[in-house]
Formats: sequence, structure tokens, C-alpha cells
Amino acid sequence: MSKSPVPGPNGHGARNVAPDIRGREAAPTGAVLACSHLKKSYWQGKLEVPVLSDVELAIGTGERVAVMGASGSGKSTLLHVLGGLDRPDAGQVKVQGEDIWALSELARGNLRNRALGFVYQFHHLLAEFTALENAAMPLLIRRVEEATAFAEAERWLTEVGLGHRLHHRPGELSGGERQRAAIARALVTRPACVLMDEPTGNLDRHTAENIQKMLIDLNEKHALSFLIVTHDPNLAGRMQRVLDLNDGRLVQTSA
Repeated sequence: MSKSPVPGPNGHGARNVAPDIRGREAAPTGAVLACSHLKKSYWQGKLEVPVLSDVELAIGTGERVAVMGASGSGKSTLLHVLGGLDRPDAGQVKVQGEDIWALSELARGNLRNRALGFVYQFHHLLAEFTALENAAMPLLIRRVEEATAFAEAERWLTEVGLGHRLHHRPGELSGGERQRAAIARALVTRPACVLMDEPTGNLDRHTAENIQKMLIDLNEKHALSFLIVTHDPNLAGRMQRVLDLNDGRLVQTSA
């Protein structure tokens, strides 16, 4: 299949957003997450190892995009840089139009909390807290009133099929249920974009299939924007765009 340069956002319609949770809405035809001329290298002694080389990317409102590539190609590094967790050597990352790496550490953290959600291969739930408390955590960190935070967390846990498991701790949940709770936690702030690193990679095929279907339903129902790093061609095939990270550059393999 021929490869082409990565195009801009697709301009999907705007979402209905509660302003007291999200803060403000992204422009419906603009990129909710974009980067330009992104470069990142690591050093092994005196040897420079380039990972990202002049990466260009734009994610539109409601768009779902997969990034594939060989192990060690830099996919997780790309997510960390886009998510404001790992500073690039050069280039810009804009979240809802704000250059995240031009902000102070405090402002960058606030922007991450407001506008980005994160889902990893392992759920990273806090063992001592219930599913409800874990899902509400991003809002509680923002100092949203407890009643509002827990109501929003319950809403999203119910949405992902865990309405009957609100008061169970992670150790009392199955692997799939833990990942559903982690997804609810990522969505509770109604983020502009959700970054996912192998979100079904730690699950059996049947459970992974159910989680994948749920993600597509959430995307289509709420016009959520997803950027998903995956090795799974089945999950990638459900995305609207599939990009390949090769030699530090992103190219589109399908649309």
C-alpha cells in the first residue's frame, strides 16, 4: 500500500461539553492536538540516537488515529512528548491551540489535566481507592467540588459498563474491568484528546475485542478524539487514519 504524508485534521463536528468540567471547547474545525517539526533524541554515552525526526501531526475534533511501528521505533516517546510528559529537542506541540512546551510546569500540568486524557497498557489504578474514587481523581486534583466530581465519575463508569462496580477496589475487578475504570478516569475531564498506549495490549482477545468496540462507541457517541499507539492491526483497522512511525517520521498508511 502506498504511503502519503500525514494530512491535517478532518474537521468533525463539535461536542456537547459541560463548561464547569472541561473549561472551554476546542474550535470544531481546528486541531485539538497538533505538533510541527518535532524532534527528539536520546544519548548513549557520546552516541546520539534519533527517535523523532521532524514529526508533523494534527488530530481533529472527534477523530480517531492509530500509530503503528516496530518496537523501539519511538511510539511511546511520541505520546509522552505530545502529552507534555517528555520535552522535545525541537518543535512545537499545541493542545487546543496552546504551545504546551512554552508553558510553565504548573500551567502545563493544568493544561494536561484539563485537555488531555491518558490510557496505558496497564491500568495504573490506585489500589487503595474504589473505581469511583479512581475515576474521580483528575477532577478532585483540580479541586472540583466532590459531589460534582463523583457524579461525573459515576456517569462515565456507567458509560463504560461499570455502574454496578463503583465501590469495588482494583483488586476486586477483572483485567477488563480495571481497564474500563482507567478509560473512565481518562474521560472524566471531557478531554480534547485521549492518548492511549496499547490500551488492549494486556488483555485476552475476547476482552480486548469488547474494549475496542466500546472505544469506537464512545468516539462516535461523544465525538471524542483518540490517538492510539498499538501493535494490534485489528484495533488499528477500526481507526479513521493509520500512521506508521518509521525512521523517526510519521507517514499515513490508510485512511
